[in-house]
Amino acid sequence: MLYFVTGTDTDSGKTLISTALLVKAQGKKCGFKPIASGCDVTKDGLRNSDALMLMAQSNMALTYQEVNPISFEPAIAPHIAAKQVNLSLSAQNVLNIMFHPAMLHADFALIEGAGGWRLPLGNGEYLSDTVKLLQAKLLQSSPSNSENTHLTQAVKKNATIEVILVVGMKLGCLNHALLTQEALLADGLCIAGWVANQVDADMAFIDENLDSLQQMMHAPFLGYVPYLPKPSAENAARYLQLPKR
Repeated sequence: MLYFVTGTDTDSGKTLISTALLVKAQGKKCGFKPIASGCDVTKDGLRNSDALMLMAQSNMALTYQEVNPISFEPAIAPHIAAKQVNLSLSAQNVLNIMFHPAMLHADFALIEGAGGWRLPLGNGEYLSDTVKLLQAKLLQSSPSNSENTHLTQAVKKNATIEVILVVGMKLGCLNHALLTQEALLADGLCIAGWVANQVDADMAFIDENLDSLQQMMHAPFLGYVPYLPKPSAENAARYLQLPKR
């Protein structure tokens, strides 16, 4: 099972929910963070805390570079950070760089996006275009295609990529959730489910907002994670269910 995790905005809690889903998953599991801004400089190179947390909940032998192949030190929009280091990002080259056979060989694999669904890559392209290219790659691949031998065993069970949407519960989240859902469906992606993650401890009328979302979202509800003063993957996992396939 292969999923792409996106959020209603940058601080919706994608990493918390991604790691929590990895906690709940069984069998071979792994998480990827293809693009990360806001990295620490270490003796081993740039390291992003989100990517490291995904690695901590994975049980497949992947290197940091395989999990997070595109990293930038400043915590700014990736296409701006890329321009500062003379790197050109495109939907196709991001796909080429990020794709790993483990995404298909795992029993449960997820790719955590950066920012929201329409994260700019520059030159009029978005990270959502990369997901669409990956979807096309999976659909066009078949066990009889000798040029895709690494897909032969896994493509039968992981022939598509589906999206998990994390809704950061705060003022304005209804609009953000519905616009993101609209964009996902317009792009031809299947929404495997959505999660309500409370990021504002003092959000008013949380129950009423949840009820509104459950009526307006056209995908399975995977759970509501209340505001956690000390968030952890294990704590958040108690409130979630995995998508059904």
